[in-house]
Amino acid sequence: MARLWRPRRPRPGRAWLPHVGSFASGALLYPAFAPIGWWWLAPIAVAGFTLNVRAAYQGRLSTERRRPWAAAAWAGFWFGLAFCYTIFRWVDVIGVDALVFLGLVEALYFAPLGAAVASVSRLRFAAFWQALLWVAEEFFRDRWPLGGFSWGRLAFSQTQTPLTAIVALGGAPLLSFATALVGTVLAALVLRLLAARRRLGEPGPGWAGAVGWRGSLAWVGAALVLPIVGNLVPIQTIAHQPVELAAVQGDVPRTGLDAYGQAYAVLDNHAKATEQYAAEIAAGKAKQPVAVFWPEDSDDVDPYADPEAYAIVSEAVQSIGVQTLVGAVVDVGSDKAKELGIVWDPNSGPGATYAKRHLVPFGEYIPWRAELTKYFSEMKLVPRDFVSGNTPGVLTVGGVKIATVICYEVAYDDMVRSSVLGDGGVLVVQTNNATYGWTDQPSEQMAITQLRAVETGRPVMVAATSGISGYIDASGHIVKETRQFTAAVVSAEVTPRTGQTLAIRLGAAPEWAMMGLGLLAWAWAAAAGRRRRRVETAFATAGQSGAADPGIARPEVCDGAVTASAGGGAQEDEATVKAVSSLPAPASSSASSTIVSNARKAHP
Repeated sequence: MARLWRPRRPRPGRAWLPHVGSFASGALLYPAFAPIGWWWLAPIAVAGFTLNVRAAYQGRLSTERRRPWAAAAWAGFWFGLAFCYTIFRWVDVIGVDALVFLGLVEALYFAPLGAAVASVSRLRFAAFWQALLWVAEEFFRDRWPLGGFSWGRLAFSQTQTPLTAIVALGGAPLLSFATALVGTVLAALVLRLLAARRRLGEPGPGWAGAVGWRGSLAWVGAALVLPIVGNLVPIQTIAHQPVELAAVQGDVPRTGLDAYGQAYAVLDNHAKATEQYAAEIAAGKAKQPVAVFWPEDSDDVDPYADPEAYAIVSEAVQSIGVQTLVGAVVDVGSDKAKELGIVWDPNSGPGATYAKRHLVPFGEYIPWRAELTKYFSEMKLVPRDFVSGNTPGVLTVGGVKIATVICYEVAYDDMVRSSVLGDGGVLVVQTNNATYGWTDQPSEQMAITQLRAVETGRPVMVAATSGISGYIDASGHIVKETRQFTAAVVSAEVTPRTGQTLAIRLGAAPEWAMMGLGLLAWAWAAAAGRRRRRVETAFATAGQSGAADPGIARPEVCDGAVTASAGGGAQEDEATVKAVSSLPAPASSSASSTIVSNARKAHP
C-alpha cells in the first residue's frame, strides 16, 4: 500500500503563530533601509514572509477549512502593516491620521501578495515565481491610487550591496526581484531542511539524501550567482571632461514666522549662502563653478510677479557670476501654482524652466477637494492646488546639459528615465525635506538617489533646502554630503557621463514582463487548485455510490495523483478524474471522506 504523506496538523490554538511571525518579518524589513541600512535583513524578511504565509495557507488546509488563501492573505496583511507603519512613520509629522491612513492603504497591497506567494508554493521553481510576485506587488503599489507611492520598494534597501549594480541592467524592478529571489531561495532551503528532519527517522540514504543535496546546491547556486553578476556589471556610460559644480543649501528658519515671512526668510538664506560662497571664490578659498543649483522651494515667492523676490535672486546669481538653477513656486492664475526649476542667467535673468510633473497628493494638491473639505478641515491647510508639468527635465545650465527631477519624482522610474533620455550628463535633484526634519525621510530619499546614480550611470548633484544635500558619483557612492539644518555649499569636480545603461534603454519592459509572469504563475496555481478539488469531488462521488470494499488500490491511485500534483505543479487532468471515478466505491461515506481528507492533506 502506498504511503500518503500528511502535513503536520497545527496544535490547537496555534493557528495565530504564522500571523505573528509574518508581523515580525514585516518589522524586520524596516532596518534594511536607510538610515539604519542593514541591507542583508531584506532577504531574511522576505524568507520569513514566504514561510509564514505558506504556514498560514497549509494550516488552513490541514484543518480541512475552505479558502486557505484567505489565511495567507491575512498573514500578508500583518506583514505589510508592520513594515508600512515603520518605514513610513515620518508621515506623522503631517498628522497621526495621515500615517494611519497611508500605512493602512499601503499594507493592503501585501494581502494579495501573501495569497499569491502561498498559492504558487505548490509549483515547480516556486522561489522564482514568488520573487516575481514581489515585482507585481510593487508594480501596482507604485502606480495606484493617485499615481501610487513608490517608497519602500525592496530595491531601495540595496543601495551599496553586492546586488546593487544589477539595477543598471533592468532598473529597480530587477533589483527588487533579485533581492526577493535571495529571500525565497533561503525559504526553500529552510523547507528542505525541515522536510529532511521529518524524513530522517525513515529508512533511506541518511541526512544528505533526506535534504536532497543536488536540489539544495542548485538553489544555493541560484542565490550566489546574483551578487556575482552584480559585481561584474560595469558603468555603461561615457565619461567627459570634469567640471566644477555647486549645490547651495541655505537652510530654513525654525522660528514662528508666518507663511509669507517664512518664504522670504528661506529665499534670503539661499541668497546669502550664495553670496558668501562667491566671496570665498574671490578670496581663492573655493573653486569657481560653471553652474550652481538651488533647491526646490528656495524661492517660494513668485519671482515673475514679485519685484523684491526677483531682485534678491538676481543679485545672488550676479554675485556668483554663473547660471543658477533656482527652485521657485510660480503662480498660475489666482488659485493654482507650479513648482519650477528656473535657469537664471546673471545677465539676462530667468530663462528655460522645468515644471514638476509628479505631484504629491494631499501635499501639493487635494484630490476631490470639494467633497473632502466638507468632512476634513485639514484639507484647507493646502490652500491651492499645484499644476503638473508635462515635459521631461532636460536643461542646460552653465553649458552643462543636465537631467533634472524635483524631490518626490526621484522615487519614480519613469520620471528619472524620461529626463535621462535627453542625454544630460549630470542628474540634478532639487528637493525640500524641511517638513520632515530629523525623521528618516531625508536619509531614505538620499538612498534612493544613490540607486538612481547607478541605474542611470550618471553622477548626481542633490540640492536640499535644509539637507541632505550632496554629490554622488556614478557608482552610487556619496562623495560629499551636508548635515541637516545647516547652511552649506557642496562643491565638487563632477565628471558628466552620457549614453544609456541597459536599464534606461529597456525602460519598463522588464517590470511588465516580470509582473505578467508572476500573475500568470498565480493564475496557473489557482487553476491547478481547482483541478485538485475536482479529483476530491470524484472520490466523494465514488464514496456515495455504495459499492464494494475500498481495498488497497485506491490509496495508491490517490497517492499517484497527488504525487504528480506535488511534483509537477498540480498536473491533474481529465484522465485522472475518470480513472478515479471508475474505481470501486467504498461501502460507506466515512471511508470516502477519509480518502478525500488524506488527498487534501497530501496536496497542500
